Amino acid sequence: MQIGVFVIGDIKPNPHTGVALTEYERIHEIMAIAQHAEEAGFDVFAIGEHHDPPFVPSSPTTMLGYVAARTERIILSTSTTLITTNDPVKIAEDYAMLQHLAHGRVDLMLGRGNTAPVYPWFGRDIRDGIPLAIENYHLLHRLWREEVVDWEGEFRTPLRGFTATPRPLDGIPPFVWHGSIRSPEIAEQAARYGDGFFVNNLFLPMAHFAELVDHYRERFEHYGYGSAEQAIVGAGGHVFVRPRSQDAIGEFRPYFANTPIAATGSLEEVMDRTALTVGSPQEVIDKTLSFRDHFGDYQRQLFMVDHGGVPLKIVLEQLDLLGAEVLPTLREEFDSRRPSHVPEAPAVGRV
Repeated sequence: MQIGVFVIGDIKPNPHTGVALTEYERIHEIMAIAQHAEEAGFDVFAIGEHHDPPFVPSSPTTMLGYVAARTERIILSTSTTLITTNDPVKIAEDYAMLQHLAHGRVDLMLGRGNTAPVYPWFGRDIRDGIPLAIENYHLLHRLWREEVVDWEGEFRTPLRGFTATPRPLDGIPPFVWHGSIRSPEIAEQAARYGDGFFVNNLFLPMAHFAELVDHYRERFEHYGYGSAEQAIVGAGGHVFVRPRSQDAIGEFRPYFANTPIAATGSLEEVMDRTALTVGSPQEVIDKTLSFRDHFGDYQRQLFMVDHGGVPLKIVLEQLDLLGAEVLPTLREEFDSRRPSHVPEAPAVGRV
């Protein structure tokens, strides 16, 4: 089991002071979180891609390149890279370059993006979201595996004798996860290529995400990559942890109110129906282990720890507490429960 941290990069005012970080401050805060995640023992750091306020990560490869130079072990990933509004040629080249700079410890999660205004900013229409995701990934998949590509599709100019540079490190493309909140077509796409499938697992009931995972597993087997149980699955989750449960709930409540999901119910109601876990290390362990009941044996768990204006000091304290008291138990429990025929997470990094 790979356990990591994912950051969406929002800027929200501190609910106690009403003061928001500058973009400069938030960007460097995210870099500090990434470096501390490695120090605390996490396996993965993933950054989102957004082009609209109040978010700052508009260039994930730039940010991850910075992290790569300051870390040694942690896997660098995204959550997500927009396969719809980015040119697949640029994705192929940017992430291959990052692969070389990071000595291979790179994978990426692809997603459609669900912010309608972003599409026209990049000359696209959100109504084409699914067809764009399908066509663009087909091209990206070929660009990483074929030295010379001829291509003609609906959404970009044709390619004639094109070679993406640099080539993937050691001829091995970065492993791809396809991330989804609600689209079975994306689960189908992940299965079609034998790639990983990642469920956001935030803000909606876990039963909703379980349906997407079930579809992916069924189609993974259909396409002949192995049994449904052998499909590669990842899941998100939002945590706020303190040594005592009552302290965690009391401290997190104003930050929860600073998030859009607060409009859908109280903190306790949202915790009851979603993957949100606010409590002690043991409560984080127990609830995270319960994800296996919904998704089966899966390979990657990412936690969001900084949403809603949580100050950096508190984020780092949580990383330390999770690293010391949660990660070892989760790894041991997940690995001991995983049958021998179910694969581990895909290896990342240069051997």
